[in-house]
Amino acid sequence: MRALLAVVALVAALAPLAPVQAASGAPIGFDGARHLLNRTSFAANAADIELFAKLTREQAADRLIGWTSQPMLTRAPDWVNDYQSPRRLRNATEAERQAFQREQVQHGLELRGWWLTEMLVTPSPLTEKMVLFWHNHFVSSQQKVRSAVLMYRQNQLLRQNALGSYADLLHAVAKDPAMLIYLDGANSRRGQPNENFAREVMELFTLGEGRYTEQDIKEAARAFTGWSVDIDTGAYLYRPLAHDDGVKTVFGNSGNFDGDAVLDLILARPETSEFIVAKLWREFVSPVPDPKEVSRIARQFRDNRYNIKVALRGLLVSDAFYAPGHRAALVKSPVELVVGTLRQFRFETGDAVPFALATRQLGQDLFGPPNVKGWPGGDAWINSTSLLARKQFLERLFRAQEMPQPAMMVAAAGNADGKPVQGAAAANAVMRMRYQQALADIRFDSDRWLASYQTEPGRVPQVVLAQAPASPPPSGTQGVELLRALVLDPVYQLK
Repeated sequence: MRALLAVVALVAALAPLAPVQAASGAPIGFDGARHLLNRTSFAANAADIELFAKLTREQAADRLIGWTSQPMLTRAPDWVNDYQSPRRLRNATEAERQAFQREQVQHGLELRGWWLTEMLVTPSPLTEKMVLFWHNHFVSSQQKVRSAVLMYRQNQLLRQNALGSYADLLHAVAKDPAMLIYLDGANSRRGQPNENFAREVMELFTLGEGRYTEQDIKEAARAFTGWSVDIDTGAYLYRPLAHDDGVKTVFGNSGNFDGDAVLDLILARPETSEFIVAKLWREFVSPVPDPKEVSRIARQFRDNRYNIKVALRGLLVSDAFYAPGHRAALVKSPVELVVGTLRQFRFETGDAVPFALATRQLGQDLFGPPNVKGWPGGDAWINSTSLLARKQFLERLFRAQEMPQPAMMVAAAGNADGKPVQGAAAANAVMRMRYQQALADIRFDSDRWLASYQTEPGRVPQVVLAQAPASPPPSGTQGVELLRALVLDPVYQLK
């Protein structure tokens, strides 16, 4: 609990500090580079810090954004082009239904492992962070969509538009089959419009609460009728006979609007750009956006046809981003903690699925946000229970090769009396074994990692932590013990 209080105290103490104007055109230096990379990648490594330290804010932001054009490295699962129509279940036996459900669960696990693997190996972590950002903005969940193929397709859609046009992304997501299923739009039709998407597109995706009326939602819902999903292919399908082609009035504008026209009306409102920039601010800058700065950057965003790169660059070159009070002021998400640790210390891993399950246990289940609002993030990531779980994960990770081999852990696969377990208990036991195997398969050469900093005393904490440790390791602490002490320090939870 004292460690938790230390984290909260650090965030509270640092946040009020005012921005400091940097010399125009000056290099951002070691601390600035470490801060930039901690926020825009999963972890800052020494080589990149030294490279970016020589750059100005503008040069650093442009280089990061330029890297996002690189292709994915991780091969997609074999089944991504094999869409299974729900029609096949209409006359299926109970055994066939259960087999289908098990297959979808397995595909879901593989999908999580696929994405986590890409996060671990990508040369552009900013790309993955932006895909994750949009995944938590345009929320869908496999639990309701019930198709790993459709969740994969949605991930590809978010990836293709992650730093493109927000206007294009909004229009595309509105017709995305996973979204249509998740927000019940696939069956919305003339005379019986479903209001879920119309409400969430205004409240959560664009304008923000209080900037529309209930009547706007009802009229917009009529415009989205007829947008559906082909049951046999899983592709978007427009059903003209189900569309309400009558006159609608949205935001005081009347016309025979379809869904695209309503989205254009939403994009024409300045609140939309301000809402998105404020959300990007909370992701990359600080918990509390500056209204004047948000307005300034949102204007640039809007004037450039909702170019996401313009908004992101505006944040990353701002005084607010580099303000001392905004450093180490954000809490790492479970994905950032797990992926960042594995990347920063160059752990060699095998099966990535168990680490995706670790992020779930820490509160962030990829492809499974808790509700349409997504993960709340920020300080909500940390409480006494989650902080303990985070530290246990880090402790086990840095002691992985000291742990017993999975084959010796017979108790994990059976009851106390040695009898085999079945059903959910068996599945959980298998996943525990799989997690233990993944930890046992890890390779980490702490001596080689530390050798990079032997000529620079004190450099290791500066690279590993976003600021000075809350509890400095005892003098003389060396090797892997030093690393354990740093990752278990409360400051390691911050970025």
